[in-house]
Amino acid sequence: MTTGRAGYGPDEFQRDLGFDVSRETLTRLETHKRVLAEWSEHTNLVGPKELELFWSRHALDSAQVLQLAPSAKRWVDLGSGAGFPGLIIGAFLAERGPDVSVHLVESTGKKARFLEEVAREAGLPAKVFNERIEVFRAGQGPYEVVTARALAPLNRLIPYAKPILDRGAIGLFHKGADLDAELAAAKDVLEGGAFRADVLESLSDPRGRIVRVTRVP
Repeated sequence: MTTGRAGYGPDEFQRDLGFDVSRETLTRLETHKRVLAEWSEHTNLVGPKELELFWSRHALDSAQVLQLAPSAKRWVDLGSGAGFPGLIIGAFLAERGPDVSVHLVESTGKKARFLEEVAREAGLPAKVFNERIEVFRAGQGPYEVVTARALAPLNRLIPYAKPILDRGAIGLFHKGADLDAELAAAKDVLEGGAFRADVLESLSDPRGRIVRVTRVP
């Protein structure tokens, strides 16, 4: 799949995602894109070139994790930044009933306020925690899924997520071409078999992977 292709928009996003996306969900995603463009003019969220890749790279990359936990209702996203994948997950969860939620953890104040603005305007079942992950720990869990994208290498990311994973959540972490080196460096934090890491293909980038981390019973 080629990301960043000219003319890539909601129709191509839905096609490549592989399942139907409601008009209401697409509207929520469009709201995210619009507010992101507005805030990026004065806040360090994403650059102009990354905005052009909203559908082909960021939205598709984020939304694919929903297929890996289709029945999950309680999600938490660490280091949410510009809302990938947390706000994208929230856009889909919004039509799945009253008992769904995604908690977004972001330590930078301006980014946290951006996340709150998108959640408010798009009507997302999202709650923002403007604090460091080390302070958040297990948050208001238990959660079913913990996510993170472009946050930290696995040897730091798994300890961040450990309080959540220890309570039964699965981890779905976006990773890139240097994954093999990250897995090698993370052997110690995988605790000699306490956690299992499965590497899954990415829909959005042939070089990308999703790492699914679960606690071994």
